[in-house]
Amino acid sequence: MAIKDQVILITGGARGIGLETAKALAGKGAKLVLTDLDSPALEEAVAAIGADACEGVVADVTNLPAMEAAVATAVERFGRLDVVLANAGIASYGSVMAIDPAAFQRTLDINITGVFNTARAAIPELEKTKGYLLVVSSLAAFAAAPGLAAYNASKAGVEHLANALRLEVAHRGIAVGCAHMSWIDTPLVQDAKSDLPTFQELLSKLPPPLNKTTDVDSCVKAFVKGVDKRQRHVYCPGWVRGAGLNRNVINSAVGNIPILRLVPDLLPRMDAEVRALGRSTSARNVANDERKAAGEG
Repeated sequence: MAIKDQVILITGGARGIGLETAKALAGKGAKLVLTDLDSPALEEAVAAIGADACEGVVADVTNLPAMEAAVATAVERFGRLDVVLANAGIASYGSVMAIDPAAFQRTLDINITGVFNTARAAIPELEKTKGYLLVVSSLAAFAAAPGLAAYNASKAGVEHLANALRLEVAHRGIAVGCAHMSWIDTPLVQDAKSDLPTFQELLSKLPPPLNKTTDVDSCVKAFVKGVDKRQRHVYCPGWVRGAGLNRNVINSAVGNIPILRLVPDLLPRMDAEVRALGRSTSARNVANDERKAAGEG
């Protein structure tokens, strides 16, 4: 599809991949609606893109009425909705025995239920335009890592949510894509590295190419191409495609050996860092939770 004049809604659009993808799409003539819980960051994002081509909506993806209102805003402002990028997501830290149960649940709520709410709200409008929904999953959907069980589970779940959606809406003219990325140099990964020295250590000791971090610009290019071509799958970097095809090998007894060697020493230290930190997610996510509790979005 031609991106020029397409109306595109991006959740989690105030920073990171969401914001940079929005800028790239705006540069190709798209009209953007960005949602986020971080109102100040959202205002900055809209200003950076230009208010004539961008609308910001403070909304919590775990709140279905809020997402319905965001879709309504897109239609009221720009007349229709052509593309949705279900990008909002968080990570949480710690083994199953160390993670704060509330943080585990919040990760599932945002990363899975948030995509459900986004799709549920958007599908009626996407049907009118024979539009495209791109759901953001991750390499983590098929390559598990110790201390990241909530994130792994959520991204595996959202991958199959996208697969089911694709089957449900194809006859309505809506295309559904699913994006899988490795470690991207986003605030999510940066926060984890800052909070937990063992996270950086884990990355460095993973077998290549799993130990590499990719720049945001490469991911943005992949997302823009995915939107332009209505791709069924988006991978960044390209080798992630091969990892997906070989997921059974990655999760086999032999494939687990490199990580199993790390766990006895590394995981107890990671859990100790999480307990010392006093939270199982980034300070940024804690602030967003406080905004939610205050009734924003």
